[in-house]
Amino acid sequence: MQRDVVTVERFYTEQSSALGLKLLAGAAGLKRIIREPTVNRPGLALAGFTKYFASKRVQVIGSAESTFLKSLPKDERVKRYQHLFEFHVPCIVFSRNIHPDKSFLRAAEEADIPIFQCPLITMKFINLATLALEMMFAPRGSEMGSMIDILGVGVVIRGESGIGKSESVLALIERGYSLVSDDITKVMLLDGREVMGTSSEITRNHMEVRGIGIINVAAMFGVKSIRMEKRIDLVISLRAWNEVPDVDRLGMEEEYVKILGVDIPHITIPVRPGRDLARLIEVAAFQTKLKLSGYNPAKELNDRLIAKMAEAKKI
Repeated sequence: MQRDVVTVERFYTEQSSALGLKLLAGAAGLKRIIREPTVNRPGLALAGFTKYFASKRVQVIGSAESTFLKSLPKDERVKRYQHLFEFHVPCIVFSRNIHPDKSFLRAAEEADIPIFQCPLITMKFINLATLALEMMFAPRGSEMGSMIDILGVGVVIRGESGIGKSESVLALIERGYSLVSDDITKVMLLDGREVMGTSSEITRNHMEVRGIGIINVAAMFGVKSIRMEKRIDLVISLRAWNEVPDVDRLGMEEEYVKILGVDIPHITIPVRPGRDLARLIEVAAFQTKLKLSGYNPAKELNDRLIAKMAEAKKI
């Protein structure tokens, strides 16, 4: 598991279009690191109370803070600016297209703190920026295996080279399902509970089919055959028949694998000539969808057998 370093420059580059950010001053400080994935309004800090000031976050100044600063005498206002910048905040954003005064910009340039302007109302900016930062701070990793979306169930298919992963994925795409990634799936943890899978931008929409080469799935099967990202609901391991000595015939035993610390349901499918792997993967996905909705056919059958045995003992 790894976490990317989030700098002000990266935040500005990736979110300037969505948030309407415009750099006003402090370009020399764009390498500053944002250490917490949320936004803070520094109203109390500007008023002089800094005991619990969240200085590691992106700071946003709205109409309330701006009006308060304008109410202060110029000398006092400059002192508040300098005191704020002593905390080395990552950056400051003025919402509602509020333009800071020259003394604020001058103090920011001296402290190398980037200052941005944004057209959004303050709460809208806070909501959107917080969501964006949470995505940027999300733990990331990669899993060996292809991923496909089967009627809303995100399935990662793993197995040794040549066991039939690509052929199975291709057969599922032909049945109308959507490819997420081929061979290597990039994963990201959201909210500490959901693992999202996607592909690298370089290989997106493409897959390798042994004996044929690289194919463009979107061009060959249409845009419905691809999906940018999907939550991982199931991991399927394809293994040679003789390497799986014990097979759970009823499906009563629940298996899991950990991805980024989250338990994901896991199924092992034995492979041998004549087995329709695509159909088996499809059925496994349907079974997982039933279990996610609260229905477990194996448990239902087991309960019926136990009830029948209990009745037989009474006779």
